[in-house]
Amino acid sequence: MALLECKNLCVGYSSKTVRENLNFCVEKGDFFFIVGENGSGKSTLMKTFLKFIKPLSGEIIYSPEWDSKGIGYLPQTSEIQKSFPATVWEIVLSGNQASLGWLPFYSKKAIQKAKANLEKLGMTDYAKKSFKELSGGQQQRVLFTRALCAASSILVMDEPAKGFDSEITEKMHEILKELNEQGLTIITISHDREAAEKYASKILKLGENSELVEAAK
Repeated sequence: MALLECKNLCVGYSSKTVRENLNFCVEKGDFFFIVGENGSGKSTLMKTFLKFIKPLSGEIIYSPEWDSKGIGYLPQTSEIQKSFPATVWEIVLSGNQASLGWLPFYSKKAIQKAKANLEKLGMTDYAKKSFKELSGGQQQRVLFTRALCAASSILVMDEPAKGFDSEITEKMHEILKELNEQGLTIITISHDREAAEKYASKILKLGENSELVEAAK
């Protein structure tokens, strides 16, 4: 089932076209990588299908599941406020806000999910620390953990491994692989073509001649 389908999509800002004639779809259960050089339009495309900016032309067709509240999103590090006056635990737990519904407090399930995700990223010992006192790499791990809590069906990330060392990057990809195998749809922007070749079910390569590549799996 297609979660979103782009037809003759042209993305950019105002009258400036960044990328055009894009045709692809993201299916439920995909591990979808978007790769390309700096300036190729990766982040602009992601912001467009997340509805942060409007397409210049063409169309995006969304499934009802895409418009549900089960999407976790991790933006680029440069777009993140790094001086949040909150603890690591408060930020990670807030990823469960969409699941609260009419309840004024987090459920036991949400709390357990937050604890489990902190443990996966090796951040349990930092739970009571202030977010603004952490290093850039540690902050990124916290925000990645928060995105995992928010993602009940879809996870969208823009350069999630930025600031990670090789060990944490590998751990992150293995976590994502496991979650994808459990049914989570993942869309990620990455400069790591090796990781894309290893983990992706589909790779959208943006450039002068953009193309969609199906993984040989």
